[in-house]
Amino acid sequence: MASNASAAGRVAIVTGGGTGIGRAAAEALLGAGWKVAVAGRRPEPLKEVVAQAAERALAVPTDVTDAGSVEALFQETVKAFGRVDLLFNNAGMGLGAAPLEDIATADWKRVVDTNLNGMFYGIQQAFRVMKAQDPMGGRIINNGSISAHAPRPHSIAYTATKHAVTGLTKAASLDGRRYNIAVGQIDIGNAMTDLAARMAKGVPQANGEIAVEPLMDVKIVGESILYMANLPLEANVLFHTVMATKMPFVGRG
Repeated sequence: MASNASAAGRVAIVTGGGTGIGRAAAEALLGAGWKVAVAGRRPEPLKEVVAQAAERALAVPTDVTDAGSVEALFQETVKAFGRVDLLFNNAGMGLGAAPLEDIATADWKRVVDTNLNGMFYGIQQAFRVMKAQDPMGGRIINNGSISAHAPRPHSIAYTATKHAVTGLTKAASLDGRRYNIAVGQIDIGNAMTDLAARMAKGVPQANGEIAVEPLMDVKIVGESILYMANLPLEANVLFHTVMATKMPFVGRG
């Protein structure tokens, strides 16, 4: 892993950075000496994150479903820090578990707009900035999910969009070669966040049972992001899965 000194002056954008996985990633990057623009819908959590390293952190309220808002995020980051070396494309959402035939059209579109369209807007802006800066290039890490590989019951909107993120990652990785842009994906299983806290109470399994699932410290995810971020651009982790060791992912059930 690169040293803190080598990270000095390098600039990251983290979407969905006010809470959960995004916050863990932002804190890990800041702790390693990165400058970080922390983006999210609510200003208050963003301010809490940047207060830890005010001179190297920037809070940018952002709606990833709005392409103009994402463009403004990148413009504000470049204005403050001069360039963008990393995008952790993290912002996402899910719906409560429900039979697919009962999902409202508006709810379906909201998930697609956040998890797929918002992810694309981030990639697009990162490409525009990274190919124009000097030195050219940078890194994009997309937040996929274990759901990019296998669904949970009653999760069609979230699962479909996370499978689509894998397509974005592969296509952007190919298209980024000419600009020295490395694109990879992190697939996370059962990190302890407010979103995943329900796992400790029991969640539906594929066989119809309700079972408690193990969780891992979300800081481990931050460390994984930092590892991927600190690689030289000649190397890329295309897909990285980090999960609670005993969660029911590999196996039958």
